[in-house]
Amino acid sequence: MGAYITRRLLLMIPTIIGIMAISFLVIQFAPGGPIERIIAQLQGTDVSATARISGGGGDFQGVADGGSAGGGSDVTSNYRGAQGLDPEFIRQLEVQFGFDKPALERFGLMLWNYIRFDFGESYFRDISVVDLIIEKLPVSISLGLWMTLISYLISIPLGVRKAMKDGSRFDVWTSGVIVVGYAIPGFLFAILLIVLFAGGSFLDWFPLRGLTSDNWASLPWYEKIVDYFWHLALPLTAMALSAFATTTLLTKNSFLDEIRKQYVMTARAKGLTERSVLYRHVFRNAMLIVIAGFPGAFISSFFAGSLLIETIFSLDGLGLLGFESVINRDYPVVFATLYIFSLMGLLVNLASDITYTVIDPRIDFETREV
Repeated sequence: MGAYITRRLLLMIPTIIGIMAISFLVIQFAPGGPIERIIAQLQGTDVSATARISGGGGDFQGVADGGSAGGGSDVTSNYRGAQGLDPEFIRQLEVQFGFDKPALERFGLMLWNYIRFDFGESYFRDISVVDLIIEKLPVSISLGLWMTLISYLISIPLGVRKAMKDGSRFDVWTSGVIVVGYAIPGFLFAILLIVLFAGGSFLDWFPLRGLTSDNWASLPWYEKIVDYFWHLALPLTAMALSAFATTTLLTKNSFLDEIRKQYVMTARAKGLTERSVLYRHVFRNAMLIVIAGFPGAFISSFFAGSLLIETIFSLDGLGLLGFESVINRDYPVVFATLYIFSLMGLLVNLASDITYTVIDPRIDFETREV
């Protein structure tokens, strides 16, 4: 197993480089950029997600005002809307953002910094990228971790029960509920929950903003726990709906495939109880496919899957951060989050393979070609 883990770790290096290279290449051909955004702000035409420049914005305005009378026609071909701005001002922006260097040099420097987990500072926020990500982590950890746990704790027992009662009335009506749940988009269900339970047209039982109340620090420890889950109740319910359906059906179908195999009939013929057959023989094999889907489900719910939910419930997490960073062309945040998410995804997939061998020792990755 050690050799397999070593090979997988070594393969992560070209994989990460490939992901970053493709993303960096796409960015080079994408219209707009941080300099264009600053020009748009100075011209009063910026419509980005967060139209502000923290820290250095005043300096940019001063340079622009001081040199605008000198023309600037030689920068109009490179930056749309730059008419009337001093070319020296544009060059200062290029130096600050590193665009005065060739693209290949910038990419190599970025990789060298990322290897040392040096992600620099946000272009438009007066904060380092690491501190910015840490600031948003509590929301994403709360949503992703609890959603995944709740989904699996409900879906696996329900899927096993549906497999044992295949074709029964219980299986039919629960399947109907699951299909309806899968068909309803999470953000629409979130809006329905707000209308019904969060001060919409009916009840006002749950809050709509943040993970905790304003007086959370002064609450006793047990009330802090209650307050925390009180704020998470509606977002988690909205997020778990489709994941709950998917995992339940996956578990049911996996168990049905195993139950119909020859070794199960042999175990029953030997006189083993149905419970013993299910949990000593079927469960270990059937759960492999469920475990295989765990990394994707976890990563999706942890990062990408929470964007709309974070927006609807005013939760400032990594999903919203990534979206705003792309819209605002905040490249250090975009590339840093992509690097971290990709690395975590690869590591979680490796952990999933290791879990395979714990559940079923018959699986030997050492004899497998990666």
